[in-house]
Amino acid sequence: MDGLPVTRRCRILLRIVAAMTVLGAAASCSAGTGTGSAGTVPPATTTATATPTAAGPVTAEISQFRDNYSKQIIEIQLTNTTGSTLAVLGAELTSPLFAAAIAWPAHAGGIDLPPGQTKSLPAPLPAPECGSPGATTGPPGTGTASGSATGAASVSLRLAQPQGGAPGQADATAPAADPFGVLARNNAEMCLTREASSVATIRLAPDLEVAADGRTAVVRLLLQPRAADAANPGGAGAGELVIDRIDETTLLAEAPQAPWPRSVTLRAGGPPQEVRLGIRPARCDPHAVAEDKVGTLLPLRVRVAGREGVLKIGAGDQLRGRIYDFVTTACGRQ
Repeated sequence: MDGLPVTRRCRILLRIVAAMTVLGAAASCSAGTGTGSAGTVPPATTTATATPTAAGPVTAEISQFRDNYSKQIIEIQLTNTTGSTLAVLGAELTSPLFAAAIAWPAHAGGIDLPPGQTKSLPAPLPAPECGSPGATTGPPGTGTASGSATGAASVSLRLAQPQGGAPGQADATAPAADPFGVLARNNAEMCLTREASSVATIRLAPDLEVAADGRTAVVRLLLQPRAADAANPGGAGAGELVIDRIDETTLLAEAPQAPWPRSVTLRAGGPPQEVRLGIRPARCDPHAVAEDKVGTLLPLRVRVAGREGVLKIGAGDQLRGRIYDFVTTACGRQ
């Protein structure tokens, strides 16, 4: 191009540069969408092509009904996320807080789980994994796990194959949410109960002493220490249990003329003790007895073997009935 005029030479050079720019842009676009080895995918393209993991057919959550607190029975709540009914033949929950799987005792044929619906499967808790002492537990919803095992729980399901599918069964797994800390609370309470029972047997006597005016009564808390050699061997505080205080319940309150004791100490090998507790109705609305779930579970705040928390002592069927009769009569006289 040496013999060309300067103006024409510049125009040709500009056209060549423009053509090269277009080709470079086309190559770049091709590299962003192709699979060849010549191009590299820009970071923005990598992010845009990421896809979320698909959800399973069922979601799971853990709960516990109030009338099952004293029975150590929880609920495995399953929700069907599909558009067709699922037949659940079996369900097992695993958690490092418990020594074995928490199994729903399914009946023959299982249950049907319609689309979008949630059903609760009751499952008794096995023995807890207690680990090291030092954790605390409190009222429902505030307890923490004892020891260091606090890993997530998961549920394994056996599902019947839908109609038209291959014969046999299908398996499914899902993480189990525990928004209210049900497993941790039960673990802590059960481990506390285990430690306490190694020091003494604590129960409520089946009889109820009702005052002449029918407005108050007395329940007897019986404390029977175990033989010294049956207590936990070694360790700080082993063989000793302290009842710091006794809490009122939703149904029973402390009678002013017979205040409940504090700081009661039990030692393995020691003498038996009897604690007399004056009670009065904590409430007298029409639903007090009819809707009661935990009003006859007496909460003892205790310390034993490096643990502390609430030990719940059940009234038993005979005393429970007598307490209900007492509360009904006492409320009628107010």
